[in-house]
Amino acid sequence: MSDAPVYLDHNATTPVHREVREAMLPWLGERWGNPSSAHAYGRDAARAVAVAREQVAALIGGEPHQLVFTGGGTEADNLALRGPAVARRRIVVSSVEHPAIELPARALEREGWERVELGVDASGRVDLERAREQLGVPAGLVSVILAQNETGVLQPVGELAGLARAAAADVVVHSDAAQAVGKVPVDVKVLGVDLLTVVSHKLYGPCGIGALWVREGLALRPLTLGGGQEGGRRPGTEPVVLIVGLGAACALAKRDLEEEGRRVARLRDRLWARLSEGIAGLRWTGQGVALLPNTLHVRVPGRVGAEVLVRAPEVAASTGSACHAEDGTISGVLGAMGLSGEDARGALRLTLGRGTTEADVERAAGAIVGAVRSLG
Repeated sequence: MSDAPVYLDHNATTPVHREVREAMLPWLGERWGNPSSAHAYGRDAARAVAVAREQVAALIGGEPHQLVFTGGGTEADNLALRGPAVARRRIVVSSVEHPAIELPARALEREGWERVELGVDASGRVDLERAREQLGVPAGLVSVILAQNETGVLQPVGELAGLARAAAADVVVHSDAAQAVGKVPVDVKVLGVDLLTVVSHKLYGPCGIGALWVREGLALRPLTLGGGQEGGRRPGTEPVVLIVGLGAACALAKRDLEEEGRRVARLRDRLWARLSEGIAGLRWTGQGVALLPNTLHVRVPGRVGAEVLVRAPEVAASTGSACHAEDGTISGVLGAMGLSGEDARGALRLTLGRGTTEADVERAAGAIVGAVRSLG
């Protein structure tokens, strides 16, 4: 529809890609079966799950048998924090985690764990010098987001994993890579992690499915009890149609990751240029450090981001994470960066995707600039 709003909220969710939808459709009709069944229908479903497992693993540099399919990123994150048996009850997280990590970490603290937060600098990146001291004390579990979902800032997970292991070789390191996988190259071996979260609906697959990559030899206690599916780590009949969709989405991402990354980064930079030309004093959060290619987080001086978006109905975007209530409160991520309340209130998170065009960028920029000016 030509009059539909320009969609700039791809970090909240992405539309299911045509190729992904086509891969899924047979499993909504002529193909079915329980992957655990021994007959032909079950074997057909099991093969489809196995192919998807290979596709997901190939995107992140892992092996297929190391993957546990989950009901999404939140379940994968909770399994990562609750599942491993660790040597010491000390968990280290960053101050800019998604709620799916922040809240389970706080729950562990209420159960008697020591919870340590790694602070970030003014750009929103974990401060390695400060982290060196905190990670110098042996930890049982470390979990740091790979790409921050609001600002798009890429975190130094590999360096942090190295610091944690220098203090305790048996530490378990996890990274929530929901926003990174499918947008930038991700390799579990390069990162040096033990656990990594993948989320389907962030990379043009269906909602309701995710995966946790688990290092060889690391045992996980399941969050629920039941059958022996997923090696007993996540019991329950596998949703074949969703798993097939996640696999297809990962294959699509692997095929053109670099080319699409360059394209969307050019459009993001063009959007910044248009907005900064039209809005005096506009600030780009995280500019100057490594960022997701699709993410432009800006702060409009003297304005409230939510009010700007109300005045720009031609643009479908957000002021921050879709997993936080849009209640006018200041984002904890921006607070952790040391931004003042006045500065943070002007936040807009504009995230581009595969369907974003130059015409979309021009239209969105014009609408946002016009909205800011209309507020006086």
